[in-house]
Amino acid sequence: MLRSLKDLESYKVHATDGDIGKVTDFLFDDQHWTIRYLDTDTGGFWKSAGRVLISPISFRQADWATRKFHLALTQEKIKNSPSIDMDKPVSRQYERDYSQYYGWPYYWGFGETMAWGVGIYPGSLAELPVVDELGRDRAEIGDPHLRSAREVAGYHVHGSDGAIGHIADFIVDDETWAIRYLVIDTSNWWLGKKVLVPPYWTQRISWAENMIYINLTKEAIRNSPEWNPEALVNREYETRLYDYYGRPAYWPRENETLNDRPNDREKDRPNDREKDRITYHPPVM
Repeated sequence: MLRSLKDLESYKVHATDGDIGKVTDFLFDDQHWTIRYLDTDTGGFWKSAGRVLISPISFRQADWATRKFHLALTQEKIKNSPSIDMDKPVSRQYERDYSQYYGWPYYWGFGETMAWGVGIYPGSLAELPVVDELGRDRAEIGDPHLRSAREVAGYHVHGSDGAIGHIADFIVDDETWAIRYLVIDTSNWWLGKKVLVPPYWTQRISWAENMIYINLTKEAIRNSPEWNPEALVNREYETRLYDYYGRPAYWPRENETLNDRPNDREKDRPNDREKDRITYHPPVM
């Protein structure tokens, strides 16, 4: 299911033996447009207040009815995780230390088809080896390209012929944690209208200018299917959106990826009958 990222803020995070904090932000990979970590504030839950990063790999269950993420980790395991200064960018070295501490593979070290968000589920990585030789080589290089969703919300959006609006929210897939859409608030130009644009349609992002450039005209945005924040983003709406722009949708491509990985699909796909919670089964730590 697709969900508003803002709606997921303030969700409680629950270890196997008790609550540890609340979600205050999300860090996403600006190359693959996928949530990599939940920035969690432990203040009020532990005596030593602080912030910790929680990877979706650790998710055991997401309970949407009670607004809580259940982890396959103990409080003690999380308390002893590598400390992080959230006022500084998250380095690849930190990610290496973090993954090694929990015994997880480097998500960036196995090629694009192995990184969750590209048609697979983060829980499936919990059962893989920490790293193989290929992953070890790739893990030594590269910028994590991690960005704060809270910071990017508010960035201005510029079309091919002028200003369009600003980023108001993100729509994420609650299974793969891929960011499916940028929510663009155009109210400065067209009263009250919010529209969705897939992040892969961006031309470039200027972090210095706090600006996102997309190759769409103002007229195209003005006439695009309006998004109702009170309604779910379902496949019917998505089809109308892609048909309007005449561009290929993402789900046929991802279905092909999943068909190539049947074991992952069967193992990690949530039960369709469970509407209010999604369950993963990584090993408990």
